[in-house]
Amino acid sequence: MKIAELSPVYASRRRRLAEAIGAGVAVVPTAPERVRNRDSHYPYRFDSHFYYLTGFTEPEAVLVLTSNKSILFCRERNPEREIWDGFRYGPEAARERFGFDEAHPIANLDQEMARLLENQPALCYPMGADPEWDARAIRWLNAVRAKVRAGIAAPERVQDVRAIVDDMRLVKDAHELGVMRRAARIAAQAHRRAMQRTRPGRTEYEIEAELLYEFRRSGAQTPAYTPIVAGGANACVLHYVFNDAPLRDGDLLLIDAGCELDGYASDLTRTYPVNGCFSAAQREVYEIVLAAQRAAIESVQPGAAWNEPHDAAVKVLAQGLIDLKLLGGNLQEVLEKETYKRFYMHRTGHWLGLDVHDAGDYKRQGSWRALAPGMTLTVEPGLYIRAEDDIPERLRNLGIRIEDDVLVSDGGCEVLTAEAPKAIADVEALMRDARGRD
Repeated sequence: MKIAELSPVYASRRRRLAEAIGAGVAVVPTAPERVRNRDSHYPYRFDSHFYYLTGFTEPEAVLVLTSNKSILFCRERNPEREIWDGFRYGPEAARERFGFDEAHPIANLDQEMARLLENQPALCYPMGADPEWDARAIRWLNAVRAKVRAGIAAPERVQDVRAIVDDMRLVKDAHELGVMRRAARIAAQAHRRAMQRTRPGRTEYEIEAELLYEFRRSGAQTPAYTPIVAGGANACVLHYVFNDAPLRDGDLLLIDAGCELDGYASDLTRTYPVNGCFSAAQREVYEIVLAAQRAAIESVQPGAAWNEPHDAAVKVLAQGLIDLKLLGGNLQEVLEKETYKRFYMHRTGHWLGLDVHDAGDYKRQGSWRALAPGMTLTVEPGLYIRAEDDIPERLRNLGIRIEDDVLVSDGGCEVLTAEAPKAIADVEALMRDARGRD
């Protein structure tokens, strides 16, 4: 959709935030540009809260909300800088295109804030997120307090605006879900491409390049995070990102890679054999992880507690570890003592959206949050069996994780990344067909 068509979506979110705050002023800045080295900057990425409320992607911008007005502060047009850095909207065009009530040059922010905060009961901004913004907010408050003899009152309350926006972002609207479905499809196609092009003797970075090519070819702007392309023992390192080792015949390859499309992330993991055929031991462990994921996905239902999918996965994984004779005792003992954590040490999922680990609390007042339609999360159980003395040779250096992006729906859930094969027969068939075309 075009920006002008989306402006009512962002305007509606701003109204909801203003209503949630009530009387007071909210300030939401975007992210700053960051220098990588010398004159080179990191690729710019806007702040997720700011983008959620504005759709505006330029740096040096701030949203200010009052009970009846939305105001954007942004860079002015600058023909000389635009020759070097590209187009800028400028305040007037940004106001019209993005549906703000007012827009002003970013250079006027401090002056305007000292005026806007007069006789307001509260200031809401991202407290503690950035020392410079904390200091700036204090200067605004002090500037208003200096007018006390003129009968002007400063805000008595300062509140972190992020908690309110976090809750708003937790349930996705129709526009967000449309983008996330496309991001999921792109990621699934990239993983299919990686499976089709994996061969013994190639390197992890060659397969990473296939993923990145498919992301960009399909319209995604960037990876959602640094891809994990981990062959053999590297798959037992949860956040392995070197991606520089050769792929060996007989090893598994674990790929955790998603793309970012129009700000929204996909997050997908598949594990498969480098040579296209699972060994008996690989098949045995893989089926345990796949069954755990299936149990977790079946637990994603409206009204279910956040922790239910994790608990369902852990039960299957723990029993599988007992069956493999990697753990002793019965299932209840393994769960109570958490001995399974030697081989499964992370949670089964996280919220997903504008951030890969998206906004939103997992507990409210000490209780796990209930799932509701429109929430999006990952489901990603795994087993990581390192080469240690008490581990049978056939099971050593097996790292397997299977991850999908899941939407809570009225009738249960929808697996957004289902186009990426994960059943053993489907994975082997896709890889076998690709080799047949070589």
